[in-house]
Amino acid sequence: MTQQPQLSESAKPLVIVAAAALVRSDGRLLLAQRPEGKTMAGLWEFPGGKVEAGEIPEAALVRELQEELGIQASPDDLSAFAFASHSYPKFHLLMPVYLVRRWEGEPAGLEGQSLMWATSGEASQLPVPPADIPLIQRFVEWSCAQ
Repeated sequence: MTQQPQLSESAKPLVIVAAAALVRSDGRLLLAQRPEGKTMAGLWEFPGGKVEAGEIPEAALVRELQEELGIQASPDDLSAFAFASHSYPKFHLLMPVYLVRRWEGEPAGLEGQSLMWATSGEASQLPVPPADIPLIQRFVEWSCAQ
């Protein structure tokens, strides 16, 4: 007899976060370190943020990149790359990740976060939130295929 999945997970709020895999011409990936005072402080993640009510993920990501990093990206320069669906204790995260290879400006941590341009090898060794683990692996696979 097959056991049915638990439906209790559906009682958690769904949080949608759009994130960017910003990749320079040398293949390095931009990662941001969660600052002190935030949940999962010290962990490295893809830059991005919550999709607000009435926003589409691409618009949210363009807004978040401007607010967090001070860079301008065009929705036309966002390519669907991967996504995460992960259940945390208090919410369920759905996170589309877009590959971004063109933008204007130099990324800076405008919200107190440290930034790192990481090789795929470096990225795979950094401590990241649980939802980001398969996304980092996806980046490693992608970068090896380039």
